[in-house]
Amino acid sequence: MSFGAISVAGGLPVWVPVVMSLVVYAGSAQFSAVGVLLAGGGPLAAAATGLLLNTRLAAFSLAVAGILGRGWPSRLLGAHLVTDETVAFALAQQDPGRRRAAFWLSGCALFALWNVGVLAGALAGTALGDTAVYGLDAAFPAVLAALVLPALREDASLRRAALPGAALALAVTPVVPAGVPVLLALAGLLLHRGGARPEGRPA
Repeated sequence: MSFGAISVAGGLPVWVPVVMSLVVYAGSAQFSAVGVLLAGGGPLAAAATGLLLNTRLAAFSLAVAGILGRGWPSRLLGAHLVTDETVAFALAQQDPGRRRAAFWLSGCALFALWNVGVLAGALAGTALGDTAVYGLDAAFPAVLAALVLPALREDASLRRAALPGAALALAVTPVVPAGVPVLLALAGLLLHRGGARPEGRPA
């Protein structure tokens, strides 16, 4: 619900978070993209930010590729339902049939619940008015921080990658269009992927 409510209260029409949730269906990507839009960034910057944040799903998709089916329709639909949760539910099962059932059941249920929640939140958001009154103008930065802080605590190499990206974003914020600093901050991920792996971690 929070995604729909904050999006609409921030000034977007109701249909934007609703359609985005149906078509994109990726929580962190949606929050980041709408955050860029509400900050004044353009659609391309918002889309690029969301895509970069969701690159991890490529590895998740490979992990469950064998249970999505052979035909293109089922594989395309299954790819749309790949999330952290559906992959976790599927891989927790030992039997291939149970894996397939767990993926599709959890995927369909979560997709329905997420979109119903976004619609309800978007409709409620029309009544909120000025988001600054409730402190909701800080909600998107807070959500993004909540998404990245656990990873930063657990991975020293990721912290080393994040620091130059954050410094670069802060340095260019006064002189570049809104949304661009977020993209530049994500450049730190290139250092993380290209650098040495932590000791003891397999390639």
